[in-house]
Amino acid sequence: MENLEPQMLWKCFFDICKVPRPSKKEEKIIQFLLDFGKKHNIETVKDHAGNVLMKKPATVGYEKHETVVLQAHQDMVCEKNGDTMHDFDNDPILPYIDGEWLKAKGTTLGADNGIGMAAMLAVALDKNIKHPALELLFTVDEETGLTGAFELKSGFLSGKKLLNLDSEDDGEIFIGCAGGVDTVAQFAYNQEVAPKDFYYFKILFTEFLGGHSGDDIDKNRACANKILNRFLWSIAKKTDLVLAKIDGGNLRNAIAREAFAVAGVPFDFKEKLMIEYNHFVADIKAEFAAAEPKWKSTLDTAATPENIIEKSVAKNLFNALYACPHGIIRMSDDMLGLVETSTNLASVKMKDGKIKVETSQRSSVASAKQDIANMVECVFALAGAEVSHGDGYPGWKPNPNSEIAQKVAASYKKLFGKEAKIRAIHAGLECGLFSEKYPEMDMASFGPTMRGVHSPDERLHIGDTQKFWKLLLDVLENL
Repeated sequence: MENLEPQMLWKCFFDICKVPRPSKKEEKIIQFLLDFGKKHNIETVKDHAGNVLMKKPATVGYEKHETVVLQAHQDMVCEKNGDTMHDFDNDPILPYIDGEWLKAKGTTLGADNGIGMAAMLAVALDKNIKHPALELLFTVDEETGLTGAFELKSGFLSGKKLLNLDSEDDGEIFIGCAGGVDTVAQFAYNQEVAPKDFYYFKILFTEFLGGHSGDDIDKNRACANKILNRFLWSIAKKTDLVLAKIDGGNLRNAIAREAFAVAGVPFDFKEKLMIEYNHFVADIKAEFAAAEPKWKSTLDTAATPENIIEKSVAKNLFNALYACPHGIIRMSDDMLGLVETSTNLASVKMKDGKIKVETSQRSSVASAKQDIANMVECVFALAGAEVSHGDGYPGWKPNPNSEIAQKVAASYKKLFGKEAKIRAIHAGLECGLFSEKYPEMDMASFGPTMRGVHSPDERLHIGDTQKFWKLLLDVLENL
């Protein structure tokens, strides 16, 4: 990997990979950035939230041009395969080259948004590039709360042009994004003694593709939580099924890749259970033949548990998870191919006598975002769950007349001989919050091609990363 070009960019990225940076645990990467600034004599400050700002003076001849802000977020989504031993709080990410792609061993790579951070650090170090005065903003906790962007104070930045380096498609320039809100349902339950004359089994669904709950929601990928519950619900309709444990998904902004349950049925239904399971697996394979080619499932005998979830709560949970919407709710009328509104059934977890179900809703229309959140609330409220909503975050209204977006598009065409697409994205970007704090800010977002983001299949295209670097330098020179 040390031979990859440009070496300065890749060195910065690999240095970042060595630093643990889970969301809400950015202390180590914050210190890394502060030490970087001190080592290289770059003016560096940290605000009360943990956002780090570096300032680099304009190169000779560019002193009279407007200051430009480059921005990326410090944290990464921490997902790993079930058989991977990795401590995200302490262990480095282990990248490797696979053909045209850079991947990580068994975990998310963290190119979202580590490659954006690396580009900013490389710009800070490179003494040969031409640019106006730069402000390099590294925000905290983008993935789980947009905390850094929420806490950013007006006046912390002086620049009025901002390049967000947190996009994932070469040749696409983003000028708008969806807003979002999280909805959480909690089922309180009592434990009942597990019946001894039942056959207990563990059913597992794994290695679905998962992905980003905004950017990948239109790819028809399976939600492991929905698939698991669909099977349990179907068995509960045919016999006396009891539930001892259920667990699926992890992060509210990732499509659930894996889910499992420990359940039981009367012994005389055991043979029928196996038949139903085989038919179900065949159905799911047929339904997702194109979108999900590699998923796996097992159904194995489990030890008799001491307790089960009280049957009435389990029944309500099955009904609610089945009824809960997941996926695209509406496509945009204003922009062809753009998802307007969606919802993600992200995770199902048991802890302290409660079953917690986390979902996330997105929309580029504020009223539609609230409408789908209300719909999800009603599903779980009817099932007897306690429901709450997060504070949410605003969308970024597209500005078709963005000067900085036009500059990026012009550089792309000049460098690569083809037109870039200017569009909005269904994922959340911090630009929506920046526009509230700095309403005069002209913003655009771009980045290299990434796939499988928010999953252990995350990969960064090496050639497109080289294009991304060339584009960034040309844009800075021409602003």
